[in-house]
Amino acid sequence: MSHSQNKVEWCLRKAQKELKSSEKHRGLVKTEQDIELAKAHIRKAEHYFKATTHLKKGYFSDISASTIFYSMYHCLLAIIAKFGYESRNQECTFALIHKLIEDGKIQLAKELVDKIASFEIQHDEKTSIELREQYQYGTELSLRDNLYNELLELAQKIITETKIIIQK
Repeated sequence: MSHSQNKVEWCLRKAQKELKSSEKHRGLVKTEQDIELAKAHIRKAEHYFKATTHLKKGYFSDISASTIFYSMYHCLLAIIAKFGYESRNQECTFALIHKLIEDGKIQLAKELVDKIASFEIQHDEKTSIELREQYQYGTELSLRDNLYNELLELAQKIITETKIIIQK
């Protein structure tokens, strides 16, 4: 069993256990497929993407590290909604996306997902989640232009790929 499969199973058990004692969970729940919810997540992703460009124009590119991350994360939430899951845990979301890729259910390059948040392998290059944390909790007031442009390009690619996955 792969690392992502093990993690998905753990996330499902975690949510199931938490739902026995509460109405909320911090894991992964199997639900009905929901294309409308998937489309709503794409709209939210595009909203965050647009906010990212406005922040840059207003000289708040440090904050755009968060909005660009959440733009991409909403794409992943869209994909899992299409396949009938609800996640309230980023690590569980990434594990499920990796499992969907491994199982051949989605055509999304693992390398793209690893640029958002590396699930299995640590890279020398920082992921967008690490950059979000650095700029959200750190004291830097601006994101380097080349880094901003790379993240913007990555988000645009993820949004485009997600729309294709949702339409299939």
